[in-house]
Amino acid sequence: MLTFTHITTQHPQYPFIEELLHSSFPLEERRDDDAQRYNTDHNPAFSCYLICEKEKPIGFITIWKLKGFYYAEHLATSPDVRNKGYGKHIMEELKKQFTDQPIILEVERPEDEMSKRRIGFYQRCGFSLCTQDYIQPAYRKGGKEIPLYLMYLGTPEIDTCYPQIRDEIYQHIYGK
Repeated sequence: MLTFTHITTQHPQYPFIEELLHSSFPLEERRDDDAQRYNTDHNPAFSCYLICEKEKPIGFITIWKLKGFYYAEHLATSPDVRNKGYGKHIMEELKKQFTDQPIILEVERPEDEMSKRRIGFYQRCGFSLCTQDYIQPAYRKGGKEIPLYLMYLGTPEIDTCYPQIRDEIYQHIYGK
């Protein structure tokens, strides 16, 4: 059984999360450590969850509670548990714990085999793909914008409210 534990930077396993964040996401796909730590400790809309199986840390997920939806920003599992079915179990637990509003996440556009597989994984977990143009703003000054798509769960569609969702993400996640 998996557990999601809301933690701060004072938690003894926070270094595990920070190391996993660094190894799983390139610099342009994450904020700097000080900003990440600030959100973890002080931003009431942001939650960092340590994911454990039988008290063994296997990954983390960060969730933002925004206006009308949850935004799953970063999700990573430890390399020693990848490709062993944990992603599916994490998604099942996510759906159990965050049922009161839709869940939105970003994915790479299906331009290579890995991005196609990732989209397929989320679709098998119940997410739908929104193919409206979406650009991930740069996380840091001088960083690159990245063309992505949004995926969603818990609502029949997001096309009609897409501009509001995009603007909410841009404002709260990227400060745009």
